[in-house]
Amino acid sequence: MEKHYYYPLDTLKQFEKDVFHAIGVPEDEAEICADVLNAADARGIDSHGAGRLKPIYYDRIVNSKIQNAETKLEIERDIAATAVVNGNNGMGFVIAKKCMDMAMQKAKTYGVGVVIAKNSTHFGIAGYYPLMAAEQGMIGLTATNAKPSTAPTWGVENMLGTNPLVFAMPTDEPFHFTNDFATSTAQRGKVEQYARENKALPPGWVIDQSGAPMSDPHKVLEELTKGSAALTALGGIGEELGGHKGYGYATVVELLSGAMQLGPFLKGLGGMEDGKKTPIYLGHFFMAIDVSHFEDVEKVKKHTGDILRSLRESKKAEGADRIYTHGEKEYYNTLERAKTGVPLPTVVCKQMVQMRDELGLDYSFEWE
Repeated sequence: MEKHYYYPLDTLKQFEKDVFHAIGVPEDEAEICADVLNAADARGIDSHGAGRLKPIYYDRIVNSKIQNAETKLEIERDIAATAVVNGNNGMGFVIAKKCMDMAMQKAKTYGVGVVIAKNSTHFGIAGYYPLMAAEQGMIGLTATNAKPSTAPTWGVENMLGTNPLVFAMPTDEPFHFTNDFATSTAQRGKVEQYARENKALPPGWVIDQSGAPMSDPHKVLEELTKGSAALTALGGIGEELGGHKGYGYATVVELLSGAMQLGPFLKGLGGMEDGKKTPIYLGHFFMAIDVSHFEDVEKVKKHTGDILRSLRESKKAEGADRIYTHGEKEYYNTLERAKTGVPLPTVVCKQMVQMRDELGLDYSFEWE
């Protein structure tokens, strides 16, 4: 079993902020980047937390030089409740947060606000942004396309990204409802996590060129890069368990994120040209709906809570401990990890040491 070291959330966030700042991200923007990464680890979404600091952000800025550390945001269109923002290949975290802020401001005026980002980059956990709206008594919706990794149903070529379509709604409970997940059965970050932990993938997550399942995460990551393996759409292989439905939602995300701003799509987001890494110009979709334009916010929150409590209190399957609603487990994770810290696998610990040494940061780690 892979050994893990528990590291305090607040110290981890400060380290992430210091790394971002040291590689050229302005201090206020480094705070945003670190907060999103830290939120992933706090909520137990380890596939999008500290484990992605080096390979997804640090390496793309420092080593590959395919992403800008400083974000120069341009508003290209701003018409009533809508806007289109050009991120100019800056930090996706910063672009996304500012776009959702803009969508929420528009929603306060018009009831709804929709902002689309173009020429953006990976923005971490999608759930962070609709939850911003939920915290303000609004409904939030976020979608983003991504590097191709998922095959269409009955296909074997990785065409679509993991393309999350994430919704959040405020409740009267300590946690809001949010369905923060990809439209693929699993996402690349989860495969990376299994590779870090040397665990075999469950059958049906990934298929080879014949459509057969693959289980070795290291082999899968190699083949995904080559385009000779693909993630399955949410629901799995074929249509029997609803794989075509996940495929349909993934396509919706591609249309909202790409078509609405005439941006790159599908294979155009591959990030490779003539064997060299190139920028991946992602598109994002953000919507905020101000609940107060429809009904009293506190009443809606109570009504929403009643719906969720009714689901959790419904009859359980034999042997099941309880029923959860979306966002609940993540909330309990935040409570637990506030006490225990974040479990970091050895490979992430080594990456942190490497970044510290390369940047000359003043940190000592217990695992050294």
